Amino acid sequence: MARFIDELKRTHDAGALRASDINQEVVLFGWVASRRDHGSLVFVDLRDRGGVTQIVFDPETSKAAHEIANTLRPEWVIGVRGLVRSRGEQFSKKENKLVSAANPNIPTGAVELSVLEAYVFNKAETPPFSLEGATDTREEVRLEHRYLDLRRQPLQRALRMRHDINLTTRNYLSNQGCMEIETPFLVKYTPGGARNFLVPSRLHASKFYALAESPQLFKQLFMVAGFDRYFQIVRCFRDEDLRIDRQPEFTQIDIELSFINQDDLFRLVEGLVFAIWKAALGVDLHQHFPSGRFPQLKFDESMEKYGNDKPDLRFGLPHTDITDLVIEHEGGGIPFWAPIAEKFKSQAYRRDLPAEIVKAMVVPGSSPLSRTDQEKLEQLAKGMGAGGLARAKVGPDGTWLQSPLSKSVTRDMVLAINAATGAKEGDLLLFQFGKTSLVHMVLANLRVHIAKKLGLIPEVGHGDHWNFSWVVEPPLFEYDDEHKSWAAAHHAFTRPHDEHVGLIEQDPGKVLCYRYDLVLNGFEIAGGSIRLHDPEVQARVFAALGIGDAEAQEKFGFLLSALRFGAPPHGGIALGLDRIAMLLAGTESIRDVIAFPKTQKGTDLMSNAPGLVGPHQLAELRIRTVGEG
Repeated sequence: MARFIDELKRTHDAGALRASDINQEVVLFGWVASRRDHGSLVFVDLRDRGGVTQIVFDPETSKAAHEIANTLRPEWVIGVRGLVRSRGEQFSKKENKLVSAANPNIPTGAVELSVLEAYVFNKAETPPFSLEGATDTREEVRLEHRYLDLRRQPLQRALRMRHDINLTTRNYLSNQGCMEIETPFLVKYTPGGARNFLVPSRLHASKFYALAESPQLFKQLFMVAGFDRYFQIVRCFRDEDLRIDRQPEFTQIDIELSFINQDDLFRLVEGLVFAIWKAALGVDLHQHFPSGRFPQLKFDESMEKYGNDKPDLRFGLPHTDITDLVIEHEGGGIPFWAPIAEKFKSQAYRRDLPAEIVKAMVVPGSSPLSRTDQEKLEQLAKGMGAGGLARAKVGPDGTWLQSPLSKSVTRDMVLAINAATGAKEGDLLLFQFGKTSLVHMVLANLRVHIAKKLGLIPEVGHGDHWNFSWVVEPPLFEYDDEHKSWAAAHHAFTRPHDEHVGLIEQDPGKVLCYRYDLVLNGFEIAGGSIRLHDPEVQARVFAALGIGDAEAQEKFGFLLSALRFGAPPHGGIALGLDRIAMLLAGTESIRDVIAFPKTQKGTDLMSNAPGLVGPHQLAELRIRTVGEG
């Protein structure tokens, strides 16, 4: 390699040079991003992870370097020594005068490097896609050559941002007295929660480890052990169906604290989020939240107004539950609502159990949807499992127009619904009825779709709109309609509100708990709970779930044992680092902020994982495969 690397050490990265460096001799290493031959002069954009610098090969400066420049091709790896000089001025035929030759679009645009010496470290084949600027290359091709894709500036910026997030997290939490402690990846399988990846044990025939879906049980053990302020930036694994914001392996910022209440934890996390946004984007969230605190939204209100527990609060379009009006007006003349009213009146109905409901959403007349748009909304609803999407436009006197409902609905019902929803002339009413979970899902998704259609939020990215909210006070139990029994809405170790402990046996559906999610622009970026450290209350929760002593011991034995040895009050949270990075980067897929992601089918196109293994390896593990791979 001649003098480069051994004698000539890199002095700067390719994004570091500025006007203050003019007349300095520097050494740069990097990749040829582009090459332009201007006759006697050859211009090359040299790229590394720091950025891009324009370098100039002039035969009058160095004939040997100029000869090398004539051979250069994209993505060759080179080293150069040269003098930093101003880009100066050039004559513009368009403006008929001398104009600055600087490039204001890059940080190094005021200078260039006049090359005195050059060396080619390695040549490169022509890449299968362009690495400069925006690309329309299929993602599958880019993932197959991910090592090339990672040279592109958007991904370089994303991984630098992840580094900033990691560094800020460690510094902030360490300054808050938290210790970073590792937990094992290979753990015992415990049923419940997400599906685990299983790992066969060669040393213990027919037994399996599970890859930890989170450090949940172990971080609680740290609290029992007296490490009362813990954190970890940790990899987790879940064998779940994938989507744009989910991967089989992911990273979370895991936190657990002793001797705290819910508000104590909120303050810590809010401080961390403020620090991350400042480090990653230079954004001071105090401009949006002067108190340094995020607002709180009750779970029940979130479900009723937005249909889910992670609402996008950058826009309105709330839902209105009109089930009580349907019951009061006995269906209001609408045939498919009448059975719902009858069911409510003929049975001793309990609001905490699944049932059919009726909800409405108002699309403002100031942002009208065309008839074609409305038909597309109905197709979207049907694609989510709904039978259809009833709708009506409000006329001048409050009557409903352009709707089959107008033929049968009573005047009293029309006026009642208009009043409840706030609908006025020109507004469009959308209705959905049926099973609670389906109605919520359909209207929640339509709400976001309509917001994008009306330009209330961008299709991709978030600009400077950061609408954080804590969603709090959810139910501890949820009713499993299939098995006709109660199940833990999150996990069985969540602490119920003290005033609701007496309802555990009497009315489980009304028991609220100290579980919380931090929501940002329609994404859940963190979730956790205050834990149940009282063995007596824990036993009552297990009983409500139909879990006896033997089953509890089998599933959670080592944690239950630890909790009997003086467990402090404690609680924690996990922040999804990948999801946060995705939102900060303004990208539409979590794969854009992970170095080596999997596809939506869970495959690695670069290394062809997962792959088959040979018979001898299966024999060592005492495993026999069933069916084809």
